[in-house]
Amino acid sequence: MKVLLGWLVLVTALCGGVQAQESPAAIEGKIVALEKLWNQAYKSGDVKALDSILDDSIVLINDDGSMQTKKEFLASVKATNAQEQQVSPEALKVRVHGDVAIATGVMRAQGKERGKDYIRPERFVDTWIRKNGNWVCVATDATPIK
Repeated sequence: MKVLLGWLVLVTALCGGVQAQESPAAIEGKIVALEKLWNQAYKSGDVKALDSILDDSIVLINDDGSMQTKKEFLASVKATNAQEQQVSPEALKVRVHGDVAIATGVMRAQGKERGKDYIRPERFVDTWIRKNGNWVCVATDATPIK
């Protein structure tokens, strides 16, 4: 928990305040840090950290095509019987377009589905916007790689 709090403080410091003429490379670094925070918070069930980086109106599209609201997603993370664990993203790439950043990559999802264990690669895309001086994720999609 202390590690996640440390990450949250670091990310908040990096993302806080609107920076004049912030370079795309600096923004990319912030988004990579936020992606890592998301994965760590998800793995440890840190709903507070997730709440801080996900926009209230986020669109979450799961690997099975279902959609969740932020409230539903946070409730599923909070549940003690969470079925899936993400592994840190691989080949993470961030593209910056002003106050919008698109993060893409591949992650391995591990969990239980219909009573059977699985590990499968998934391609994801996360859309981040700078809102009130902070970066928040407004959309995420995960697609299994066959």
